This record gives sequence, structure tokens and C-alpha cells, in this order.
Amino acid sequence: MDKPHAIVIGAGFTGVATAHDLALRGFEVTIVERGPVASGTSGRTHGLLHSGGRYCVKDTEAGIECIEENIILRKIVPEVFEPNGGLFIALTDEDLAYGESFVEGAQNCGIPIEKLTPQQALELEPNINPNLLTAFTVPDSTFDPLRLALAFAATAKSNGAKFKLYTEVKELILDGKGNVVGANVLNRHTDENYEIRSDIIVNATGAWAGQITAMADAHVPILPTPGVMVAYDQRLVERTINRLCEPADGDIVLPQRRMVVVGTTSFEVKNPDYIPIIQKQVQLMIERGSELVPALKNTKERGVFMATRPLIGSEGTGRSVSRTFKCFDHKETDNVDGFVTITGGKATTLRAMAEKTADMVSSKLNIDTVCTTAEVPLLSFREFYSLPN
Repeated sequence: MDKPHAIVIGAGFTGVATAHDLALRGFEVTIVERGPVASGTSGRTHGLLHSGGRYCVKDTEAGIECIEENIILRKIVPEVFEPNGGLFIALTDEDLAYGESFVEGAQNCGIPIEKLTPQQALELEPNINPNLLTAFTVPDSTFDPLRLALAFAATAKSNGAKFKLYTEVKELILDGKGNVVGANVLNRHTDENYEIRSDIIVNATGAWAGQITAMADAHVPILPTPGVMVAYDQRLVERTINRLCEPADGDIVLPQRRMVVVGTTSFEVKNPDYIPIIQKQVQLMIERGSELVPALKNTKERGVFMATRPLIGSEGTGRSVSRTFKCFDHKETDNVDGFVTITGGKATTLRAMAEKTADMVSSKLNIDTVCTTAEVPLLSFREFYSLPN
């Protein structure tokens, strides 16, 4: 019996995790990506494996997803993460008041926290604001975005997934009934146009999801929402430092190798391919970041970068939008079969997003499969480029 063939469009976090899951379930998988692995939003994240603390007060579902996936990812791909932990610190009376809701939210989400005195927090992190009022520990971790994506991609490749990198989807192929049966693609190295037929297509293009769905006269309620991050050339802290407040601009400082990164802002755009660097936002990052780590004011800027989140827009706009993910069956939403879209979420939930997508794909094709990605260790990220395609 021939294997069912799935095309996954996009080789960011969600795309490579979905390819990995489908390959384990016995699918023939082809990943089509217009650039290299993690060339879009996934390669521009600040690299925080969330504990869920950022979301536990106002978005319990996202908080639970984060802590559960945090535990799973550190188990199946430990070499990618620096399990350095994190702190939420209060600097004002308003932050202290928020702390009461934070404790309740963490308990509701199952996030292990410990309250510290200011002195205890400063013993752990001497460079944080000495005027802090209280602090809580959380099990945050940091990671290298490319290594995380390549670990999933390498494991998918070892199980037969084919990667078509630098290959752009130009149009989706529809049958006489308006259902998706494949894609016309362009090899950007050779300028060769060709088609790939499949049993189903998974649109895992994040902020670009709307552009792909439009090719089939379908739609998804996506808000491309960029944010600026600024890197500084000293590792001033060993843990992720979060402001104990509702999610806001510049409320995270985290270590990355010999640097620290401050993030992030949040605004909306129509074209995710062109995101300007707004200097006022860069200045805001140093101002807000310095409230958490005062030494940032005297630290040299290493670089500025933007990442565009694919927030689900059906429930509101901006930071009030839930960071949970959704998988859309376009047969149900647009009467277009053979086509699903997975979007929303964040790097921390990439495996869970892939699981729900693979569940939907299997169900649509009447295939009885079970997800095993929570138990299967991933290959080293180093193996992706040595494995045959």
C-alpha cells in the first residue's frame, strides 16, 4: 500500500515539527520552503522556552501549554536548551499587586514557582535592579532557534521526509471541484518550475499563512504582529529576567551565549516580508530593559532584529489576542478539501501544534495513527546537513 503523501509548506518551527510527526506516523512527507530552514519568524525569535509565567494570569490555556511543552522539549532535545531558569521581578507597587494574581495563575497552570526576597534575588543575579521589591523563580530556559528547528528537521529527514529548500510555492493546484491536490513550485536556485502532487497540504507558514490560503480562495484570521528585539554584547544575567506585570513592551531580558537580548514590542503590519526597524522602538527597549537590568544603559548594542508573530485575530487585536494556536480544516471553513492551516502559537508549543495538525491530517485521510513525539528523542541538529535528502 502506498504511503499517503503530505506536503508541508514552511520549514519554520511548526513546519519541521509537523514533518517530524507525520513521518513518524508513516506518511511520505515533502517540505517546501522558499529559503533555508528557519529563515522566517522562527530564526528571529529571542530564544525563550517559556515556563508559562508570562501568560498564566490572563491566558491560562497558553500558560498550561507552555509548561507542559517546556517539560517535554527539555526531555526529547536536551542539547538545544540552556536550563538556566528565570525570574519575575517586581519594581513597583503595581507590580506587587499583580504578583498576587501571578501566584494564583501559576498554581492554576501547574507552573512551579518560588518566592524570593530582594536579597536572595540579587545573590542569584547581581545585575538586576537593586530596588526590586520581590521576585519569583520560574523554569524558563533559553535556546538557539536554528538548532531547535534543525533537530526536528534532522529527525524528520532520517525518517524519510524530503526537504525542498529555496523552493517557493507559486500556486496551489485545484481539481475540478475546487479542492487542493498539489502545488506548483519554483526552484529559486535553478529557476525550474514544476509541480508536486499530494493527498493533503499543510500550510505552516506562520505570518504568511494568509498568502498561501488565498491561493485556494480560502482564508485564516491572522494578524502579522512584529516586534523588535535588541541584543547587547555582554552577558549581564544568567537567567531570563521578566517584569512581574501584564505582558508589555520591553519586559524580558534574557541571556544568549555572550549577549543579552531585550524584547519585545508589538504592532500590526499588512506585509510580513517588509518590517522596518523603528528607532523609537529600539530606544524603548533600552529604556525598559534598563529598568530590569540597569547596566544595559552602559552596554554596547550588538544588533537589532524583528520577528513577526502569527497571532490569531478572531478574538481581538494586539497583546490581548490569545497566544494559543489553531488548526484550520479548510473543508469546514471554506469548503476546500485537501488543505489545512496551522498557525498561532509560539516556539515553545511547536511540538503540540504539530501533534494537533498531524491528528487532523490523519483523521481527514481516515488513517488511524498515534502521536509519539512526546517520547521520541530527537537527533542532533548537527545531522541535518549530513543526512541524504
